[in-house]
This record gives sequence, C-alpha cells and structure tokens, in this order.
Amino acid sequence: MARILYVGTSGSDDPTRAGFPFNFALGAVEAGHAPEIFIAGEAAYLVKQEIASAVLPVGMPPLAEMIRKVVEHRVPVWV
Repeated sequence: MARILYVGTSGSDDPTRAGFPFNFALGAVEAGHAPEIFIAGEAAYLVKQEIASAVLPVGMPPLAEMIRKVVEHRVPVWV
C-alpha cells in the first residue's frame, strides 16, 4: 500500500481539472492505497457545497458526488 498525495489548484473555472484530485484519490482507494488530497488557491472554493454542486467535470461523476465518496472513504483533504 502506498501513500499518495494529490494536489489540486483548479477551481470551478476548469471543472475537469478541478475533479482530477478527487477522481484519482477514489481510484487509489479502490486499488488499496492511502491517498490524501491537498487543495489550494482557486480549488479551496470547491469545499463550499453550492460551488461543488455546480462543478461537472467531463468524463467523471459530478464533483459533489466525488467529494461525498472521498469523505465516506475518510480520505484526508487538506485546504
């Protein structure tokens, strides 16, 4: 099992890039690893529910759904 840190700096202005850290962390959990997420800059606004609900990354589930799953899996999110 590896510890992996995913860093995100993109916010709602780039929904697909904003979703990457959450999508990658969920994949790491499924593979048996221990991911963590660090978000900074514009990505910090994604923790607001009204903003997360409006972010729809291309080719991924909605951001709010990914955040819910990250929380369910107890993945640490550092802001």
